[in-house]
Amino acid sequence: MSRQTSANMAPVSGGEATRRLLPFAVMVFLGYLTVGLPLAVLPVHVHDRLGFGPAIVGWVMASQSIATLLTRHFGGVVTDTRGSRPAVLIGMLLCSLAALIYGASVWAGCPPEIALLLLFVGRAVLGLGESLLITGALSWCIGTVGARYTGRAMVWVGIAMFGAIGGGAPLGSELLKRDGFGAMALAAAVLPLLACLLMKGIEPIPPHHGRRLGFFKVVGLIWPYGASLALSTIGFGSMFAFLGLDYAAHHWTGAPLGLMSFGASYVAARLIFGGLPDQLGGRRVARVTIPLQVAGLVILWLAPLPAIALAGCSVLGAGYSLTFPALGVEAVRHVPPQNRGAAMGAYVAFVDIGLGLAGPLAGMVAGHVGYPPVFLLGACASAVAFIFVLRLPAP
Repeated sequence: MSRQTSANMAPVSGGEATRRLLPFAVMVFLGYLTVGLPLAVLPVHVHDRLGFGPAIVGWVMASQSIATLLTRHFGGVVTDTRGSRPAVLIGMLLCSLAALIYGASVWAGCPPEIALLLLFVGRAVLGLGESLLITGALSWCIGTVGARYTGRAMVWVGIAMFGAIGGGAPLGSELLKRDGFGAMALAAAVLPLLACLLMKGIEPIPPHHGRRLGFFKVVGLIWPYGASLALSTIGFGSMFAFLGLDYAAHHWTGAPLGLMSFGASYVAARLIFGGLPDQLGGRRVARVTIPLQVAGLVILWLAPLPAIALAGCSVLGAGYSLTFPALGVEAVRHVPPQNRGAAMGAYVAFVDIGLGLAGPLAGMVAGHVGYPPVFLLGACASAVAFIFVLRLPAP
């Protein structure tokens, strides 16, 4: 039996599947820190240092998701035709380049307008890099552990992603405070390169052969699950874009702790309950997790104290944690293996749609009625997502 064939044999137990997924989780964590480090830093940098208003902050934060959305098709095609490993490698290098572009906006001493333009360029490059990185990593993980453990693969990739967000946000804020925006950008540029070194020890898998469906045919097969995911993502995106400014408007401290609280509860929920989507089915799990998201966002909207806002972040993180793999398990069942990369690209694109809508919509709400109603907007979107899930067809 060849080494490659052996690597692709489905694991016989959940424990073996987890063992195979851990190196992927570390790799994605390091690469995705390029997304996590600037999350709490960029809104403050654009608003306080460059002097732009909430609407511009919203567009800066949304621009990465828009770029990722526009390139998910490309990421799926590269993954399905060239293989998961090349897609991940190119994605990592682009993430590093994006961080260097961030740094150039301050290292070159640019005026605010040019610095803002460079930030938009960096966000666009990061969007393409994230598209290749996450689409390739998800397909690589599922190919390594087999379709039986699709949910577990999504759980561990998600743990890495949101661990990087939850840990990266306060780390980025600390780097900004101590050494400035350029230091944060330099750290974000180096970490994906470390992930590339780790990638050498992970066995590649060959692309699947066979007739492939068109990308938009794949979208048509999974759109009910993707639409639910997009709506449930609006609240998460609104929180990350405006939590720091909401804390500042209330004269509270500790906004990075809110992001860390979200990330910690997100990771904890996946570690404890990560097997449920595979065991119980995604629809049943999503019917519990999406109402938790609504509850967390309502708590944030009404919070009179920072400790209560912190609790809202935790509840939101626990709810959003399993929504992604729950709906993803259902989506992947509807496509053949040779379209797995396209399916992952299309499915994750709905996260981009949700985040792309969250920034501008929340920015408009914040500009007219203040920051707390931003979280009410997210709660309403999640409530609509719950209605969608209730109407999903039985498997």
